[in-house]
Amino acid sequence: MQEVYRITRRVAASNASVLILGETGVGKELIASAVHRLSHRSGGPFVRVNCGALSESLLESELFGHVRGAFTGAVANRTGRFEAAHGGTVFLDEINSTSLTLQVKLLRVLQEKEFERVGDTSTLRTDARVIAASNRDLMQQVREERFREDLYWRLNVVPIEIPPLRRRREDIPALVSFFLDYYNEVNDRYVVHMGPGVIEAMQAYHWPGNVRELQNYIERAVVMTETDELTVDVLPDCLTGRQRPSDDENEDLSTSDFEALSKYVVQKGLVESGPSDVHSQIVEQIEKELITQVLNSCGGVQTKAATRLGINRNTLHKKMKEFGLDSD
Repeated sequence: MQEVYRITRRVAASNASVLILGETGVGKELIASAVHRLSHRSGGPFVRVNCGALSESLLESELFGHVRGAFTGAVANRTGRFEAAHGGTVFLDEINSTSLTLQVKLLRVLQEKEFERVGDTSTLRTDARVIAASNRDLMQQVREERFREDLYWRLNVVPIEIPPLRRRREDIPALVSFFLDYYNEVNDRYVVHMGPGVIEAMQAYHWPGNVRELQNYIERAVVMTETDELTVDVLPDCLTGRQRPSDDENEDLSTSDFEALSKYVVQKGLVESGPSDVHSQIVEQIEKELITQVLNSCGGVQTKAATRLGINRNTLHKKMKEFGLDSD
């Protein structure tokens, strides 16, 4: 995140187009807003457009405006977002949702600073800086011919990639503190203490919804907590390991890094193991699974499995007997 902040401060001083990349909920709009606030355009408007929320025809009208009679329901002239953002910044969120036809018109605005309102023939000019964001791999979209390559390179002058929350778990305590302060103020509450295991549970969770999901859980906790202490029991079951992950969460775990997976396994083990001797229970279960999978991958040949595991065959044979595995 320090690298994200460095690039944000650096690019803010320019007029270059910015492409912000990251999963849903990582805070792309906050970075876009920061670029605007730190720029010489900060006195101008910051206009947001969610490209994924509107149909192609409505989005074109939203971006460029329309004249009276341009289509059914157009009873008066309307100013578009690019016109409204003159002298400021326009933020195009979910840019990957735009159609190829609309992308041609966006490319013209980026290159020529010109556009026409829907149903009009006169050309308007705009001095609006463009910041775009996507939660998809735009280069992959280009390969699949769903996104214009020329527009991609015009947007991607300065890319800013925001890492998911599971890759920056050290940020969680500061984020929790911030959201606690905010929702205490909003709800007139005084939840200021952290119960045992709260931060640990949050740092072990894989956060498919990223910072937005964390924000949601803190708001819920502030509302539901009856004392001044946030405890594990007011956290959702999926976070504390009391609930099995859904298929979507399993898919997310499959793309997580090894550290994230290890933390998740240990967290689940702590919840489901007995009150004592948790080290042997968790480690033995993992070791048993490791030996089983290595044996399967080696076709049941113990010599090969022992070599891959880095132990001798006698040790493997002994472990298999301990775990009740077939040693024949």
